[in-house]
Amino acid sequence: MLRRSLAAAFLLPALLAFGVAPAGAQAPYPNRPITVVVPFAAGGPTDTVTRLVAEAMGRDLNTSVVVENVGGAGGTLGAARVAQARPDGYTLLLHHIGMGTTPSLYRRLSYDAVGGFAPVGLVTEVPMTIIARKDIPAGNLAELVALVRQQREKLNYANAGIGAASHLCGLLFQKAADAPMTTVPYRGTGPAMTDLIGGTVDVMCDQTTNTTEQIRAGAVKVFAVTTPQRLPSLPDVPTTAEAGLPGMEVTIWHALYAPKGTPEAIVNRLSAALQAALRDQRLAARFADLGTAPVAQERATPAAAQAFWQADIAKWRPVIEAAGQYAD
Repeated sequence: MLRRSLAAAFLLPALLAFGVAPAGAQAPYPNRPITVVVPFAAGGPTDTVTRLVAEAMGRDLNTSVVVENVGGAGGTLGAARVAQARPDGYTLLLHHIGMGTTPSLYRRLSYDAVGGFAPVGLVTEVPMTIIARKDIPAGNLAELVALVRQQREKLNYANAGIGAASHLCGLLFQKAADAPMTTVPYRGTGPAMTDLIGGTVDVMCDQTTNTTEQIRAGAVKVFAVTTPQRLPSLPDVPTTAEAGLPGMEVTIWHALYAPKGTPEAIVNRLSAALQAALRDQRLAARFADLGTAPVAQERATPAAAQAFWQADIAKWRPVIEAAGQYAD
């Protein structure tokens, strides 16, 4: 009896070391595919970022990381799906700056917009670009601002819906330009971009992950990037400060979350996989093509993501309250 106990004591660590669980023991994490929910339609900027990250994380986790698009209601349907999921590490959320604005934009939700999640780590901060239909009668940002102030609500501003990155950037642009525009919300960035290219709407502000290829192709007119420095991917495009709007700086950050209550060991394993993904040179090169970059390794942690998220909630609350635009 003693001999069998000693044998088991030496055998168990060996089995676990090779990822094998004995009968009756819980299998090591992960032992099946992981789903990452994108709370927006396929083909948009957050979807693009997520698919690149999911592929790279899958290599480190040695399992499939599947992307599921659950769009609608400004990202809250997908977020609710994860907040209400089993906290076992197999259903995750990759969301953008909307996680910082939802607590102010939505006064009634089916889930806890703050307490329902366990941050895994930040992923990237994507610059924004101010763009317009290619035949708009403005040659630079100063002329565009003058045109907006002159025509005001006669000009249309496209966005992907209330709470979307393009909506938030639009609020800041109208505030900086000191002139309102007619807002035209769409069910996703793709349809909004299609109508901007077609000339149905006039102006848009969206992430470089969605606009860079259209800018390079000449399908839209670009006026500025919303970062302190110019972007290597768009070196000829001035910053908003250079173009005359110094207060118009914003990046759209993305982060990965698990449901609240997910075991700390699993959250830490996911964070380690995220950090490995962000070190992947293939991912970094693809991010660079899209005008962005992975965050520093120390920011791809639960603690860093939590602190950044809470600060962003505090930053956006007065902006949203001043605009008086709520999603409910």
